[in-house]
Amino acid sequence: MSPLLLYTLVYHTFVFSHGQTNSISASSCILQGLFEPSFLANGHFMIGGLFPLHYRVEMSYWNYTQKPSATMRFAVEEINQNRNLLPNFTLGYEIYDSCATHVGGQRAILAALNGPEEAQSAMCSGTAPLLVVIGDSGSSQSIVRMYIIFTHFQISYFSTCSCLSDRKKYPTFFRVIPSDDYQVKAITRLLLQFGWKWVGMIAEDDDYGRYALQGLLREFRNIGVCLAYYEMIPKVYNQRRIHEILRVMKQSTAKVVIAFAGEGELYPLLKEYMDQNITGIQWIASEAWVTASIFTGSHFYPFLGGTIGFSVRQGKIPGLKDYLLTVNPLRHPKNEPLLDTVYVDTSNLRLSYCVYKAVYAIAYSLHNLISCEPGKGPFQNSSCADPANLYPWQVGLLYVLSVKMPFILSTANFWDSVPSYDLINWQRDTSGKIQFINVGMFDGAKDAGKELFIKEDAIVWTGNKSQVLVSVCSDSCTPGSRKAVRRGEPLCCFDCVPCDDGKISNQTDCTPCPEDYWSNTARTECIPKAVEFLTHDAMGLTLTVISVVGACLTAAILLVFIRHRNTPIVRVNNSELSFFILLSLILCFLCALLFIGEPTVWSCMLRHTAFSITFSLCISCILGKTLVVLAAFTATRPGNNIMKWLGPKQQRVIIFACTLVQVLICSVWLIAAPPFPFKNTQYSRSKIILECSVGSDWAFWSVLGYIGLLACLCFVLAFLARKLPGNFNEAKYITFSILIFCAVWLAFIPAYVSSPGKFTVAVEIFAILASSFGLLLCLFAPKCYIILLKPQKNTKQHIMGKDNFCYHLEMSS
Repeated sequence: MSPLLLYTLVYHTFVFSHGQTNSISASSCILQGLFEPSFLANGHFMIGGLFPLHYRVEMSYWNYTQKPSATMRFAVEEINQNRNLLPNFTLGYEIYDSCATHVGGQRAILAALNGPEEAQSAMCSGTAPLLVVIGDSGSSQSIVRMYIIFTHFQISYFSTCSCLSDRKKYPTFFRVIPSDDYQVKAITRLLLQFGWKWVGMIAEDDDYGRYALQGLLREFRNIGVCLAYYEMIPKVYNQRRIHEILRVMKQSTAKVVIAFAGEGELYPLLKEYMDQNITGIQWIASEAWVTASIFTGSHFYPFLGGTIGFSVRQGKIPGLKDYLLTVNPLRHPKNEPLLDTVYVDTSNLRLSYCVYKAVYAIAYSLHNLISCEPGKGPFQNSSCADPANLYPWQVGLLYVLSVKMPFILSTANFWDSVPSYDLINWQRDTSGKIQFINVGMFDGAKDAGKELFIKEDAIVWTGNKSQVLVSVCSDSCTPGSRKAVRRGEPLCCFDCVPCDDGKISNQTDCTPCPEDYWSNTARTECIPKAVEFLTHDAMGLTLTVISVVGACLTAAILLVFIRHRNTPIVRVNNSELSFFILLSLILCFLCALLFIGEPTVWSCMLRHTAFSITFSLCISCILGKTLVVLAAFTATRPGNNIMKWLGPKQQRVIIFACTLVQVLICSVWLIAAPPFPFKNTQYSRSKIILECSVGSDWAFWSVLGYIGLLACLCFVLAFLARKLPGNFNEAKYITFSILIFCAVWLAFIPAYVSSPGKFTVAVEIFAILASSFGLLLCLFAPKCYIILLKPQKNTKQHIMGKDNFCYHLEMSS
């Protein structure tokens, strides 16, 4: 930048304020006041230094110079004594007080560029007085400087704003301190480490604070942390605004507050914070104030004790302490030497070490420049500059990036230093003052998840407690419940609602159990689903007993018929067919037992086929008996000889043929799509219904349809023979028995389709038993009544009456 800029700015200001240019010629420049540097040393290569030697805020009296500027002086003198680094050349410096303000910094940098006196000013020609500027301490101040000294390289020791990493906007800016992008990541890792999901933020109202806020919000979205509030500290002291910030802090449920601000901006807020006696806040400090000595007084500890935050890594500068003690020793107002103060304490060098690195970076850059050999190293495509006549742009990017020092770690991000921080905790020393204790570190060069190391046992938390403070908007949901976000509130604020049936929770979301599992009552674990099938429970035992009783009763009737097989009532009712019917009914009662118990491959195939074949056999026998009854009535007419076609052999053929059709249907069913065990999870989500799938619906309804066809045929024939003569017309009982049979199975269809679970099987068993009992009682109860209770009626004369009808029945058996 040309020195003419200062005079041009003054000229335009004068014109604006006076509205004329008569008193000052446009071609002349007058220095408006003296701008003396705080420290000055001449040399071949002059570098500038901008340091906040004074703060704007009220604080304890300081009567000694801040250490960073002394460190710069020490580094320059150390370099000048090193004959190998800059042989035959020396470094000089001009150190100005930036006052930690934009205006003060602008005044200082303009003075540095123009020289300390008007006679020394290069004016509008020649090289600039300074080659490189070290500073400033604040990000916003550095940005302002970039627009003023855009031709000079600036190396900052404390400007951390991530915005300054934009090489297009700030091509001449470098720093020896990590960008806030890394500090933001370190803070988010710290929040995760201690489970702080609900935090507040306070930031100074400038680029440093605003970009830090943006970075935190970006990281928070990825880790599930919510910002309860954020407040900006005004650059100009405003008591009303500070009261508003403190009111928000007191009303919020967030107990952890992140503060991105310099000590000068933060001091008025914390002073009022203490005046209002606010406690219980866990402060997370940024690097700008986490090691600020202004807050070390004992009266700060009850309110700020336990503060934790990341600081620039500590370094060592050999010889600095002796330099501070021997060169221009400072004194108190009472003229007592400052031999035992923070000024000479070099055990905790952080910013001073950054300044030390910046000075040496410039020295090594100049070393490369004066050692230039055209066509070699970084100078392969350029000529060498004249060390005696250097311009700022010549000490440029090519030279700075070629610097290689053992204590400076350059990265591809243009001297955004390797992200490494010390974790500092504010604890009380023996005198009651606050001391900064190193309790861990963040190393951004390590693998993800391993960057943060903390000695948790060494941390003292706010309120001098050893337990970590809890800061959440809503407590974690208990096992068995899930988060339900409140409308219009951050994700960290939620209600806990129980998980639905069949789901368990990990305190965040409810996850469904696997197909064969179900949630327990507490919704905390998945347990195997209850397997339901018709077993020997109350229902199963009842049906088993009924089935066995029916089979035994049928067997007893069969024994009665066998014993009285020569009596007229047995002979006239076709004893052979009666025996077949009774045997098939026994099998019908017993096949119901196949439906009880856990379904297996064999039981599933057997239960349906056995049921269909036995019932087909039974109905076929009844059909044969019905045909015989009709044939016997027809045979009573003169010239009718039909009974010879319905003898015992023909009856057996009819029964065999009708049953064989059902056997063939069942055979095709078993071969093509046999029934099989099936876990039904659709009807009830909480249990598994183990049932037999029919395999083929067509085959299942075919066997039932065939039985229904035989029954309908029997019903029609029996109905036609219901008024035949004789004291014992069996057609009436066949009609009634088949009517009951059809009614049961017609009612079975809708009940079977609509019944749930094991009740489906129970309905089928009930239909089998009801229809079997209907046939048994309707066909054989009247006969047993006569045989056992009315033997006097069991005579040929009583049964045959006056007609020959019963005679033909007897002859057909």
